[in-house]
Amino acid sequence: MMVLGHGVDLVDVESIRRWIEDPRDPLVSRCFNAEEITEIGEGSDRVERLAGRFAAKEAVLKALGTGYGAGISFKDVVVRRNAGCPPEVVLRGGAASAAAAMGVIDWKLSISHAGGMSIASAIALGVPPQSAHPAEGPR
Repeated sequence: MMVLGHGVDLVDVESIRRWIEDPRDPLVSRCFNAEEITEIGEGSDRVERLAGRFAAKEAVLKALGTGYGAGISFKDVVVRRNAGCPPEVVLRGGAASAAAAMGVIDWKLSISHAGGMSIASAIALGVPPQSAHPAEGPR
């Protein structure tokens, strides 16, 4: 396996808090699936966890080289985390199609928080698809 893409994103937690509280643009319902919202839960660090997940989604989309739009939504990237385990990436819809076209078969994802910021790094691993016209070898 080889690294096929890498994305990093840094998010200001207070900016995410303001975005969550703005009724004109509901970040949570637009960017997170019900299973992610349930897993994130409530508590004093809820906004920090949402910011980290948002940064992770952005990092994954950067690793894919797509960003969002053109058939790919934030909800196509699901970030899961079980206690004591590293976060994992599950792709659906357009993001899954983009990853398959690149040959991505696994992800390494890291999320961290400090000083009112959340950062995520996503590494796409896999085997690139064979070229339609492979280079000719020696004869």
